[in-house]
Amino acid sequence: MSTDFLMPDAKHPRRPSSGRPDGGKPSDRPEWAKGLKRLYDSVVEEPLPDSFKDLLSKLDDSEA
Repeated sequence: MSTDFLMPDAKHPRRPSSGRPDGGKPSDRPEWAKGLKRLYDSVVEEPLPDSFKDLLSKLDDSEA
């Protein structure tokens, strides 16, 4: 059984403490990454459509 996953080495270095693979700060992100994050955030903040709420309600009723 291989234990490569237990101990980091040159082939499997640990990720930098910033959590980013390149070790940079979030403010160092390229402009396209900032735009992608803004787009993602705007989608997450959108309200749930009524048709989707109705579908979820029907699914809940069918389980009871």
